[in-house]
Amino acid sequence: MTINNVSLTHHDGAEAAGLLDELCDTYADAYGVNPGEQKTAAFRHRAEKQFRRPGFALVAAQDGGRLVGFVFGYTLPAGDAHWWGGVQPEPSAEFLEETGSRTWVLSEIEVRRAWQSKGVGRALHDAVLGARGEERATLATGPDAAAQPVYESWGWRRVGRIPGDDGDYYSAYDLFVLELPVSR
Repeated sequence: MTINNVSLTHHDGAEAAGLLDELCDTYADAYGVNPGEQKTAAFRHRAEKQFRRPGFALVAAQDGGRLVGFVFGYTLPAGDAHWWGGVQPEPSAEFLEETGSRTWVLSEIEVRRAWQSKGVGRALHDAVLGARGEERATLATGPDAAAQPVYESWGWRRVGRIPGDDGDYYSAYDLFVLELPVSR
């Protein structure tokens, strides 16, 4: 798939591991930080763990062979309650049930600053979610993240807030859910 001369490609965890340095550079650029800073190092650590998770998938956006954006995530395992731990307001037990094929976590979606606001993020979003077989997707953002209105415009709905863990970037996170399959 190509959008604005940007090609999108799908990758599994092993392929994503081979792209790790480029992913880190793209992540740093998206946030306007140095690739060697703590924020990027924390991303690297998270990403390395996620490459091995069940249902991991990555979609990369490239322009002229240069990585300009990416999105990745994984499937919540059966019985995994950690993602929803402490969410307020507390949803029904049925909502919290994970079967191993019910919920896909959109963990990261990043676009280099020069390619932001050009449709690349939305194309990445739709490409990765359009390939999923789960019933729904979920993501977490900081409570005042500028991306929240964007996610809502893409059909995501906020379902509650969870407390952050020690060492997390935020002290709390807003959780969003999107029913799959994605339709525009």
